[in-house]
Parts: sequence; structure tokens; C-alpha cells
Amino acid sequence: MPPYWSLGFQLSRWGYNSMDVLEKTVERLRQYDIPHDVQYCDIDCMERQLDFTYDDVNFAGLPEYIKKLKNDGMHYVIILDPFLTKDEPQGTYKPYELGQELGIWVNNSDGVTPAVGKAWPPGESVYPDYTNPKTAEWWIQMCMEFKAILDYDGIWIDMNEPSNFQNGQQPGCVENHLNYPPYVPDITGGLLAEKTLCPNSKTYLGYHYDTHSLFGWSQAKPTFYASQNATGKRAFVLSRSTFVGSGKYTGHWLGDNFSRWRDMHMSIIGMLEFNLFGIPYIGADICGFNEETTYELCLRWMQLGAFYPFSRNHNAIGHKEQDPGVFGEEFAAISRSALRIRYSLLPYLYTLFYHSHVSGNIVVRGLMHEFTSDPQTHEIDRAFLWGPALMIAPVLEEGARSVYVYFPEASWFDFYTGRQVSPSWLKKSVEVPAPLDVIPLFIRGGYILPTQFPARTTVLSRLNPFSLIIALDEQGEASGSLFWDDGDSIDPIKREEYFYVEYKFSNRTLKTTVIKNGYRGITTLAYSTIQILGFTSKPNVIFMNGEAIPSNRMHYSSNGKITLQISVPLFQELTISFGH
Repeated sequence: MPPYWSLGFQLSRWGYNSMDVLEKTVERLRQYDIPHDVQYCDIDCMERQLDFTYDDVNFAGLPEYIKKLKNDGMHYVIILDPFLTKDEPQGTYKPYELGQELGIWVNNSDGVTPAVGKAWPPGESVYPDYTNPKTAEWWIQMCMEFKAILDYDGIWIDMNEPSNFQNGQQPGCVENHLNYPPYVPDITGGLLAEKTLCPNSKTYLGYHYDTHSLFGWSQAKPTFYASQNATGKRAFVLSRSTFVGSGKYTGHWLGDNFSRWRDMHMSIIGMLEFNLFGIPYIGADICGFNEETTYELCLRWMQLGAFYPFSRNHNAIGHKEQDPGVFGEEFAAISRSALRIRYSLLPYLYTLFYHSHVSGNIVVRGLMHEFTSDPQTHEIDRAFLWGPALMIAPVLEEGARSVYVYFPEASWFDFYTGRQVSPSWLKKSVEVPAPLDVIPLFIRGGYILPTQFPARTTVLSRLNPFSLIIALDEQGEASGSLFWDDGDSIDPIKREEYFYVEYKFSNRTLKTTVIKNGYRGITTLAYSTIQILGFTSKPNVIFMNGEAIPSNRMHYSSNGKITLQISVPLFQELTISFGH
């Protein structure tokens, strides 16, 4: 399970370059009341790009500023690269010296001398061999010691393919069947050692030829435990390189993309693929990492990114700022609107992650996943679903003010109005209006979505009242569930310290059944609103647990939407009947 705060909006940049710029960036998001949960700083915050350091000149006061962010309900994530310089003066850089003492590096083919490459740190770099158990212990120790310097909440591991600024280590890769095999995949440069280590390098588990693809996975596992041990809370790890099984320990982002419309579209494909790979916590750099973004591209990407499981705006040094507060009031207002929708839906998203955690269910899925027998869904990659119930159809073309949406056979409701999609639209691709301030969203009938009133951070939103959106299917039925816990404790499911309730609507009656009531904090939370979409007629009377509800607490609109105002604790089971 990801920590709840990691489902909030996140902001990063390689190139803040100073404490002043970082503070001003965060402040303008606050001035525009844009939801913002997590702040990052890239390698420019380090002292000369050295892991486990920070630049106390350009970023003087960073430790105190992080504490201030945390006091405001925000969280901070550090970046760590997998390589370390070997050229610092003796006695000045413990991470390297302790690693050298333990003998934990990836070695040359002799299995003794460390493989030496070139990366961000000054001088030459060595590469920890994360398949070695001693390396894991060393890494966890370093992360825990650094926690005392910067009070971080999560760890972002980058460049862990592993990256190298030269082809192979010094003095180059010898001619043999590992470094130059008879068959080479279609890779950049045509060399297995392109911008990485020689395949005949030695690791604890064997040749780098056999373990290269496991490098990110082997780093993610000890980083998971480092984050958990250092914070005493649920781990947050984000990795650029992942492998089968990585989803247990880390999320993934889709690497150094470009500020291009095509890259925004491709991010949907990558997001769907990684859910199939068992890594559901996935996203792309919103607005693009490389090149200059544009107002419209970044705005449409902010709307799409509001529906990535991992929602982070991040870009590269040398390019203009692209946070949602830098473009002015209109941009900020539209971004704020999209993110508030996200925050309102976080209880539903968090519940999807619960089902993924315990059952392996997919969080974000293509329409094909739900409508397998409909061949028209098999090639749709410009729209996607959160779970089975919410369809997102972003604008992916410059200048577009509408988008074509395919509606499989089901009941569908416009998220914004609650109006049911015309039956004539089903099994067709229909042009739907999408003005600049709107990302088209549709709720599928047959499902109940738990929501919560949004706020600027998840710490605040988690205190707010809950609502239920009940979208009825053709039979007038719907079902859903809610998982809830404290959001950041370790193994709450194993310890049975969570709350789980199931919802069922049938025969004009809503029933809530509490399956598990193990979270003590649930007593402070309550339902405030019930919305029902697709109700065919206005009920003449409503009973809640056998008592009639005053008519002034219910509103029925002509499009078949009922809004019922209540005030009932979440832990209390409900039976709400809607009379004819």
C-alpha cells in the first residue's frame, strides 16, 4: 500500500538552484490554493551531486524549511543516485569509505577491483552492488543517518539502470561473448554497455550480463526498508528502473520524457502497461521533463496528470519553470479544479490500491480490461479507467476543444452534471465537448464511489466529510466499498488496524455493511452527502434506519440525480430506502 499522502499532488524540479526559488515556488501554489502534498529537490540540492549531502550554501536552511513544510501537513522526498564518487579527500565522505571497507561495489571481471565509471559526482564513480546483502545493510545505514540531517518522508532513486556517462567502465569492455554477444537487442547505440557497465562486470549474483535488469529491483528493496526504518512509517520509494516484482517495494515513473503532445499520449500507454506489470503506482513527468512546455500543453497535461496514480510535475534544468502556479490565475484555477476532483476521489483511489495490494487487482486499466468482448475497446489508448467505474478521456491534441469518446455497452453518467449518457451513444465514438477548463469524466453505472471533500493537503482532506456517488446500472443496482486506515502506518492490514465497509444499492435501498472496524480514527468521520445517478422518479419518502428523513434534505433534479444530505458516522451501518 502506498502512503495516503503519496496520492496527493507532488512537485519537483531539477534546477531550483537556490533556497529562495524553492520557497517562492511552493508559496505561489499556496497563494493560488492549489493542492500540494509533496515537495522534492533534485541533485542541484546536493553538495556537488554527492549522495547523502545537501548544499548548505545555495540551500542554506533546507533542514529547517523541510520541518516547516511538514508542520504545514506536507511531505518531502529526497533523491539518491546509485553511484558514489571515489575521489573525495580521505576522511570526508563516509558513504564511500564505509562501502570500500565492506567491499560492496560492482567489480570488474576479476571480481576484486571495483568497476569505475563516470556520473554526476565529481571525479570517478563506483557502483554499489545491491544484490549483495552487505550492500543492503550499508545502504539502510546511510539512509537512516541522513534522516537526521534532512527529515525526509520518502526516497526517490534515479539513474539506477545503472547509468554511466561512458560506455562501460574504465578502460573499456574487453572483447568477449558477454560484452559483445552474437545477438544484441534493438537498443540505443547497439552495445550492451551503452551508457552503463560492461556486461562481464561481477556482482554478488553473477555477471552483470545476467543481473543488469535487476539493478533497479535490487536497489528498491533495501531502499524500501531504509525508508520504513528511517521514518518509522510506511515506506515511499520511487524508482526509474524496475523489474518484475518491483511493485512490492517501489513505484515507477516513466523516465525523462519530452514536453510534446505525443509524449503526453504515450504516458497513458505506459501507465496501462505498468499496471499490467504489477506496478500500479505509476505516472509520468507532468508537462514534460525535457524541452520547453507551452501553456496549453502543460494545462492539458495537468488535467491528465491529476489522474495518474503518481501525480508529479517535474522538469529539467535549463528549462523554464512549469509548476501550476507560474502561468497565472487562469492556469492555476483550472489546475486547482482538476486536482480538487482528484482529491475528492482519493478514498476511491486508495480503496483501489487496497484491492491491488490484497488481490493483485489493477488500479488503472484500459477499457479492454472491463469490456473484453467488445473488440472496439482493444485498441483504445486515449482514454482509461480508474478501477471499473471512472472513465477519464483527456484532450491530447493542441487546440482541441472536444474529444472523441467510445462508450462501451453500459450505463454512463457525466461526472460533472450527473446526466446519463444517451443510449444512442453506446458502442459508438462520440464527440464530447472539452473546453480548456474541462477534462471529460464519466462514471459507469453499477458502481458506488466513496469521495471526500478536498483540501490543500491530504492531511486536511482526510478530516473532511465523506460522500457516496451511486451510479445505477440498467437494473437500478450498484455496489462498492471503502478501505480506510491512518494512511501511513506499517502493515495496518496484517495488524487488522483498518476500516472496511461494503455498499450495496438494490430495490431502491442502500445498505452499508461494516466488514472490519479496526481503525480507531474512524469515529471522527461521517457521511454528509449521498448522490444517486440514474434514479427514474422522485421518491415520495425516504427512510434511514427506519426513520423518515425530512424532505428538505433531499433534492431531485430532472436528469435523474438525487442529492441527500445526512450526518451519520462512517462506522454506523445504514439502510436508506427510497419510496415510490
